[in-house]
Amino acid sequence: MSTGPATGVTPAVVTTGSIPTVSPGSDSPRSMAPGILFVIGSCTSLQLGASIATSLFPQLGPWGVTSLRMLFAAVILLVITRPRVAGWTGKQWRSVVLFGLALAGMNGFFYAGIARIPLGAGVAIEFLGPLALAAILSRRIVDFLWVLLALAGMAVLGVESVTAASAALDPLGVVCVLIAGAFWAVYVLTSAQVGRTVPGTGGLAVAMAVAAVVLAPVGGPSAVHAFSDPKLLVMGAVVGLMSSVIPYTLELKALRRLPNATFSILLSLEPAFAALFGFLLLHQVVGPLRLLAIALVILASMGTTLSATKVRRPGSARRRGRKAQRSDERENREQVPTG
Repeated sequence: MSTGPATGVTPAVVTTGSIPTVSPGSDSPRSMAPGILFVIGSCTSLQLGASIATSLFPQLGPWGVTSLRMLFAAVILLVITRPRVAGWTGKQWRSVVLFGLALAGMNGFFYAGIARIPLGAGVAIEFLGPLALAAILSRRIVDFLWVLLALAGMAVLGVESVTAASAALDPLGVVCVLIAGAFWAVYVLTSAQVGRTVPGTGGLAVAMAVAAVVLAPVGGPSAVHAFSDPKLLVMGAVVGLMSSVIPYTLELKALRRLPNATFSILLSLEPAFAALFGFLLLHQVVGPLRLLAIALVILASMGTTLSATKVRRPGSARRRGRKAQRSDERENREQVPTG
């Protein structure tokens, strides 16, 4: 699960502490095509992993599946990254532990939610978390208007739930997904902090391990049954790969090839991917009102990204202008005879 297009922060950002930038000439359709495919692959892998996880809920429960996913993802990433934690400071450990707590809450409550409501609706509702965070951080009216648009989408879901018995959403499932959205907002903040304080990819790997430990008391008793059933164990490993490791890898590759705004707008399509895979793999019906609600959330997410891009652009231009002016002044000084 990515941290959301509303803020432009994803698990891949944890490796550097900031969103990698692309060269000015890299925005041609041909050069952007691989990056676009990487984002599509990430969304596909993430939602396919969620669909597989849903099929494991009857045997292991949502918290058991979350525990298994975090365990496998942590083991794989720790083996790959081999973080040197011995030299970490207290500040680094605190940021990683908080990041792990956010990971545990976000994924655990999300799985608990989609165990009760359709995948597409769950992802759309969860987007409220990072959208609200973006509005609070920006403090601009336009971003609050985008949040209101997303809330309008939630109202449409409510109308559908009341008017169509077959499309009714379980209230507890909705609450769980809203909590997951709140943890997603915390995840955005803590992942950025880890990126600033912990070099390389070790912070994410250790945070995954922290999440696995935190989830063990809740999901461990159910997850342990997978170790007596090779099929469940393999499927759990697949969920860990498809829901964590593969999306992270593909997003990192995409961030190196796409402008930030393009990357974030593409990630805004996640609710559409979730609805598609819910329909194809889980046979979850998506009616006109639900499609409208998902569309409103996607538009709100794209709007937040675009408005943030417009705000950053003038400032960046001014900074570039000041740098150019200072450079010219240095050149002029160098050209003045010293005697």
